[in-house]
Amino acid sequence: MSSPTTAPPPPAGLKRIVAASLIGTTVEWYDFFLYGSAAALVFNKLFFPGSDPLVGTLLSFLTYAVGFAARPLGALVFGHYGDRLGRKKLLVLSLLMMGGATFAIGLLPTHATVGSAAPVLLTVLRLVQGFALGGEWGGAVLLVAEHGDARRRGFWASWPQTGAPAGQLLATGVLSVMTAVLSDAAFASWGWRVPFLLSGVLVIVGLWVRLSVDESPVFKAALASAEERGAAGAAGEKLPLVAVLVHHWRDVLIAMGARMAENISYYVITAFVLVYATAHTGLSQQTALNAVLIASALHFAVIPAWGALSDRIGRRPVYLLGAVGVAVWAFPFFALVDSHRFGLLLLAVSVGLVFHGAMYAPQAAFFAEMFATRMRYSGASIGAQFSSVAAGAPAPLIATALLADFDSPAPIALYVIAAALLTLLAVCVARETRSRDLAAVDGTARAGALRAAGTGAGAAEGGASSAVPS
Repeated sequence: MSSPTTAPPPPAGLKRIVAASLIGTTVEWYDFFLYGSAAALVFNKLFFPGSDPLVGTLLSFLTYAVGFAARPLGALVFGHYGDRLGRKKLLVLSLLMMGGATFAIGLLPTHATVGSAAPVLLTVLRLVQGFALGGEWGGAVLLVAEHGDARRRGFWASWPQTGAPAGQLLATGVLSVMTAVLSDAAFASWGWRVPFLLSGVLVIVGLWVRLSVDESPVFKAALASAEERGAAGAAGEKLPLVAVLVHHWRDVLIAMGARMAENISYYVITAFVLVYATAHTGLSQQTALNAVLIASALHFAVIPAWGALSDRIGRRPVYLLGAVGVAVWAFPFFALVDSHRFGLLLLAVSVGLVFHGAMYAPQAAFFAEMFATRMRYSGASIGAQFSSVAAGAPAPLIATALLADFDSPAPIALYVIAAALLTLLAVCVARETRSRDLAAVDGTARAGALRAAGTGAGAAEGGASSAVPS
């Protein structure tokens, strides 16, 4: 199944690559989630004063959603250049952009100081965050997926995915400490700025690690092959975006559908729950933050386990289990939160994130295995990030609006269930990719040779969406 271009590096080298991707994604998600938590807790008062508290929260979540709107653009730009220039260069740029924007948010004047300019500046920086994150995810998971071998790709590629709960854990943990040690007045005055300013330190650490790793060998081989064909006078390559839409449009749609339940459930469980638990059930901010904090640690632990399971039984079965799980858990989730008891609130969030992890863990390898190398960054990023506009972006906003209109969690649970049904449909029509050789996806000649040899990778490639030149 392995080939010279896909043979894994020595364990120490692979672990260094995994660490570089994990640290980078942790910093990126810390920055992104920090905004979401702050939007639920303090931005409604500092940047949108004078409104009804729930309306202020809606406006705050609207700026939160703006970051998602920029993610598809980031996916297009970073995907294009990542497929042309390499994964590593673009990952360094995305980290700098995200960290710089987050640090700048910590320095922003509030509405009380500069009036309406405050929410405008906040929105601009949120756009920069979204643009950077749109390019980060694809490059980080591909750098690991393209270094590892097919037998354990699901496990190794799931580690960059743990950057999401690690970032959530870090962001929520810092906010939890600040709210615990400061009075409400001190936190609203200056305490909320500290977590954003800490991003500068995290970016320096992330850059130091990320600059130390090598470019993906699969990408370097594909680039060399493309240059050889160009030197031989072959026709030039299509733009990565065009090539993806021509050869992999079906896979893009599947990836978008697969993201619906994963994305929506995550933001309801981790971001909206802060609003629901405090505004609707009367629990304290500290209680809600602590529940998300502890559950995020569990989420971090189960993702590699789900990734390893996807190496044994396939990406689709694990993903389907997660989608069914979040659908079944939707009504019990809110019933437990409504109990007003911390232990049951923690159970609600923890079980929800365990089911979410079953979708999120195999997602990195699953999406990477769908696309050819010279369009893989674009394809995986477009599939993942374009769906975020319809899924994660409006999820807290829609959930808050439903709560305001119906004063009941039932419509929100039905919203999560509807998303799960879309994901079930998308994953059910997808092909299993577990045994696919990432180099074999690149060309009909390579795939044909593998099939002729009767290898598992060749057989798997027979189900690939269009085999195209790299």
